[in-house]
Amino acid sequence: MTATDRALSMVHAAARAASEKLAEDILAFDVSDQLFITDAFLLCSAPNDRQVRAIVDAIEEALRGLDAKPIRREGEQQGRWVLLDYADLVVHVMHAEEREFYALERLWRDCPLVDLPADITSDR
Repeated sequence: MTATDRALSMVHAAARAASEKLAEDILAFDVSDQLFITDAFLLCSAPNDRQVRAIVDAIEEALRGLDAKPIRREGEQQGRWVLLDYADLVVHVMHAEEREFYALERLWRDCPLVDLPADITSDR
């Protein structure tokens, strides 16, 4: 099984929004074969709490344009690791230190990466 077209369009919209707010290390994984609760994970990071929040706001705005609202939000108060659960897509916006410490890429390395459009820059 692979991620649905809806999930992939959400991944692309969220990744583009994150990129526009200068998110770093933007990666997306198709986790549909491993998890039944979601199709894709999007990971990105920022060097400070304020930028984490700005990225989260941009992602939420972009996905509202696709009529998507998060069913769950975690970590907004601290701004170190914000999780947005859209059912088809789970977005992790992390402070760079948390990203390095938790190394989610390592946990999901067996899952295929989702190709992101060329205009999305993942390392700055």
